[in-house]
Amino acid sequence: MFTKKAVVMRVLERVAERDSFVELSRFRTDFYGCLSARADAFFELTDALLCADGPVKTPVELSLTAEHRRGYGSLYGALNHGGLDVDRLRDLLVPLPLPRFDGRLVLTVDVSPWLRSDAACAPERLFCHVHGRSGAAAQIIPGWPYSFIAALTPDRTSWTAVLDAVRLGPADDAAAVTADQLRQVTERLITAGQWRPGDRGTLIVMDAGYDVMRLAWLLRDLPIELVGRLRSDRNLRLPAPPRVYQPKGGRPPEHGKEFRLAKPETWPEPPTVPVNDTPRYGKAEDRAWDRLHPELQQRSAWIDHDSELPIIEGTLIRLKVDHLPGDRDAPPVWLWSSATWASPDGIDFVWSCYLRRFDLEHTVRLFKQTLGWTRPRLRHPQAADRWTWLVITAHTQLRLAAPLAADQRKPWEKVTRSGTVLTPTRVRRGFRHLRPHLPCPARVPKPSRPGPGRPPGSKNRHPATRHDVGKTVKRPSTLYERDQAKR
Repeated sequence: MFTKKAVVMRVLERVAERDSFVELSRFRTDFYGCLSARADAFFELTDALLCADGPVKTPVELSLTAEHRRGYGSLYGALNHGGLDVDRLRDLLVPLPLPRFDGRLVLTVDVSPWLRSDAACAPERLFCHVHGRSGAAAQIIPGWPYSFIAALTPDRTSWTAVLDAVRLGPADDAAAVTADQLRQVTERLITAGQWRPGDRGTLIVMDAGYDVMRLAWLLRDLPIELVGRLRSDRNLRLPAPPRVYQPKGGRPPEHGKEFRLAKPETWPEPPTVPVNDTPRYGKAEDRAWDRLHPELQQRSAWIDHDSELPIIEGTLIRLKVDHLPGDRDAPPVWLWSSATWASPDGIDFVWSCYLRRFDLEHTVRLFKQTLGWTRPRLRHPQAADRWTWLVITAHTQLRLAAPLAADQRKPWEKVTRSGTVLTPTRVRRGFRHLRPHLPCPARVPKPSRPGPGRPPGSKNRHPATRHDVGKTVKRPSTLYERDQAKR
């Protein structure tokens, strides 16, 4: 006997599944329209990546799947010589349903390397900093670094919506490329209607490897708020004190007292110290100071700045929790937000969104370990770009198929609870059963068979030369000897 509530929930689930199916079908058709050269081989390679059994170890194995109806030569032909309209594909990713935090978009940006230490002839490689299992195991390895931008989810899941990827070249300024990438993604979101006038600005969180203050200055004309982690040895400045008349004259100070993150004696008392109870980290205490800014110098990134150096003010947040998962010690985390005059609720929202930044690392790990993003040994970086976008497209289809795929669990795996979203690996396992019901615009390959060869009875114009193995044949030198040899 079904209750009225259960019937309503089932109807809503079916409506959501129908909308997801329509969205996934439309995306597959539009993705095929982004392909120009080697379109059929490229599309079937994406389906083979989605329907392969287990992690991808080499692209050649994908040509053996039933979804890839062509030879392995067409696979590498699509990667090396295929045509993919990346700008059009970026426009397809933005209008898709994106997760939100209380109606607000939260994005993150991070760099992940495609290590190519053994490809000495591969062009446009950079030295990438790789973290090992301990702090002493960090290494510098040549590779292709890629900058990813993704939309985060408020829940603790490994699902993120990847919106863009850009490969950093040897002559690129990382901050300038990141600023241009964030600007283009934000403008696409506005064009697609994901942000409208009157909505709260898009929140963008990043780690300590980015100069969040410079990015805030470069993107100050966009409706966004940038939040980045600071090193614990940074020094900032408090706002300048009110101007007081001095009989002797002189220029008023531009900066206030120095605020050293490593010296508590330089910290003034914050207005409020909210304390929250979290089930994962225990008590979380966050202190916030308003209108703190760095004292910029005419050097490094600001050496080409023509006018007077700006004062980039923001909110400094110090987050301290009782413990990390596993009862590990938790050092304090320093965050800087480009927004000023933040309320206590807004400060709690900022650091809670920052903790979701690590979900992108789980997505990148899925790219590398399951979808085989760094498995192909490609020589040219343009082929690596095509394979990267193929992996992003496959992951997007998995995200859209999450409400539709059946749970094909193995006997030793736990049963997924009702209402719980499947993991990307389980969705990929059930995508093969969903694919026959989806549109497949790729054309059937032409039948091919070996050529007929030379007709029987025909003479061979160029007979094979026979040589006696192990014997030295003396060539005829005179005309008489040549005539005798012919006879």
